[in-house]
Amino acid sequence: MNIDSEQLEEDRSDNRPILIVPYMWIGDFVRGHTVVRVLKQRWPNRPVDLLATPLCAPLADYMPGVRAGVVWDLPRRRLAVARQLALAAELRARKYATALVLPRTWKSAIAPALAGIPERVGFVGEARFGLINRWRWGERTLPRFIDKNAALALPDGAALPAQWPVPQLNVPADEVRRWREANGLGTGAAVALAPGSVGASKRWTYYPQAAQLLAARGLDVWVVGGPGEQALAAEIVAQGGPKVRDLTGTDLRNGILAMAAANVAISNDSGLMHIAAALETPTMGIFGPTSPYHWAPLNGLAATVQTRTAVPCQPCHRPVCTMNDHRCMRDIPASDVVEIAGRVLAEAGARLTP
Repeated sequence: MNIDSEQLEEDRSDNRPILIVPYMWIGDFVRGHTVVRVLKQRWPNRPVDLLATPLCAPLADYMPGVRAGVVWDLPRRRLAVARQLALAAELRARKYATALVLPRTWKSAIAPALAGIPERVGFVGEARFGLINRWRWGERTLPRFIDKNAALALPDGAALPAQWPVPQLNVPADEVRRWREANGLGTGAAVALAPGSVGASKRWTYYPQAAQLLAARGLDVWVVGGPGEQALAAEIVAQGGPKVRDLTGTDLRNGILAMAAANVAISNDSGLMHIAAALETPTMGIFGPTSPYHWAPLNGLAATVQTRTAVPCQPCHRPVCTMNDHRCMRDIPASDVVEIAGRVLAEAGARLTP
């Protein structure tokens, strides 16, 4: 993992539990596993738990080094004092010695402080005086989101490594097999499509056409996503034909298992892209308004797909396109994506051949 072992040398007999308060968007939650891995290298015998929303909770079940997910539903847009007090009581009962509070928000630090966790580590932000008691400075100078998060797991002032350990999700093969059987999916080669994302501008235009072309090659095609993608999934299934299945739903575990079972995943810049990459499923990430340098998974992608057209506003990082008629996504044809998927499948098959 390319981190200097001397800067992480700590008391190996320390077994006091640690709580991580991560970002709760799906992709950010997956990237939080890098923080777990750094902590486990630093303190191998300290149990590490993750605070999790009900949506993200299934991810914690598949993260090596995570003892438990502490599942709690805190509203995004209001303080919810009673819920904070109840969470603080739960955290106090678990006797955490350290809490890493990754978000800079005031609200994210309330429950760890009320729980009396002795060491509460976080960056300076939102006047959290008294809530955070182990301040870190310089967040704005760190180049990437992962640097900002994982730096909190290092000793104060330690140099950042050239490479961080990549997030991992481990799904037992028997669980994948049972999931395929329960859904009547057979054993054929399958491509998982993840057409959703937070922000309309990150959604590639031509998933229905790609599904049709992939099915014509004899591949099973699964459309994966949440309730917000059900209408789009219906459109993709209607154009793709009988080899295309709608696997969207409300349970993220279903999406995790679909990505684990697929031979290749094609995804917008979204949480499911990070899930597929952490599962080591060959993953194609389609990028338009966002930068792969800043937002692609640390795991690496089988292919990073971007338009060949020079679009002067790219990357804009805007949730909705306000210029150039969304050319950064519309100028990526389905035929190109399907051709790249064919190469990725062939390379994956070659690697799997004894």
